[in-house]
Amino acid sequence: MRETLIDTRTIAMHFLEAGEGPLVLLCHGFPETGRAWRHQVAALASAGYRAVAPDMRGYGGSHAPEGTDQYTVVHAVGDMVALMDALGEDRAVIVGHDWGATVAWQAALMRPDRFRAVAALGVPMMGLPPLPPSRIFPRSGEALFYTLYFNEPGLADAEFARDPRLTLLKILNAASGEAGPRLPGDGTPNPFGMVRRGVGLLADLPAPPALPAWLPEAELDRMAAAFAASGFTGALNYYRNLDRNFELQQAMAGARVGVPALFLIGERDTGLSIPGMAEIIAAMPELVPDLRGSHVIPDAGHWLQQERPEDVTEALLAFLGDVEGRLFSFL
Repeated sequence: MRETLIDTRTIAMHFLEAGEGPLVLLCHGFPETGRAWRHQVAALASAGYRAVAPDMRGYGGSHAPEGTDQYTVVHAVGDMVALMDALGEDRAVIVGHDWGATVAWQAALMRPDRFRAVAALGVPMMGLPPLPPSRIFPRSGEALFYTLYFNEPGLADAEFARDPRLTLLKILNAASGEAGPRLPGDGTPNPFGMVRRGVGLLADLPAPPALPAWLPEAELDRMAAAFAASGFTGALNYYRNLDRNFELQQAMAGARVGVPALFLIGERDTGLSIPGMAEIIAAMPELVPDLRGSHVIPDAGHWLQQERPEDVTEALLAFLGDVEGRLFSFL
């Protein structure tokens, strides 16, 4: 694997890359970098693909525009198209996790001429809500939904930046499968739930006595160093454009994803605790007619490609093989 920084026509992008062959773009989510896909980059390269995992805009070594309004999903899709052009590639399979999954779905929806298939981890394809997201997410006098907390300029930015390593450790641990099953009302700490006003997100998350088994110390240190350098504002700006995304996506209202698709989610993913999420996942074929698989990975949490790298890689290679009519006899 090699790390590269190139200028595209939108931003300068830093990415992890390996292999030669058909291009597979791997988009990470919050709060990670392209190294979240390190296992898949190596495996895809070995299987005959060109695997590229960029730091998304605002993250890691990629450029972080100053304007909050520069972090819509349309900007992120534009970055992926610009990256492909800079790499000299006409088409790609796009794979995303968390926010990267949202970008991947929208890329497949907007540019099926460039993205010939899509795989999403953790976040299903969803239709447009009836109201802007800020008017739907819950809040009370005591607490508010984490996306609303993230939407306050400077608030989560300062909380997370005080100790980036501890911030990442608490969030990664609490949303992992090792935090345990998530049943309604069981009190399992959830970094992507309600946040107490005046307290912040991190205070209610435990600091584990040891790192999760899937998270090597060196990788946590790398991630902490990346966020210490970049800060968290770029990453949080994605959440600050949820209502604007709602406005911009009206142009695609009613459109369906027409390319082959795959969906994976961990059995213990924090997103499954959101009311109605199971129904949204079940209804995906209405929005994604060529959905070729929707799989739940047992005991896994939100960080699926890191927690269960072999399962994710096997599913991706089977999907890619199905799309291209290739067989992978070594699996």
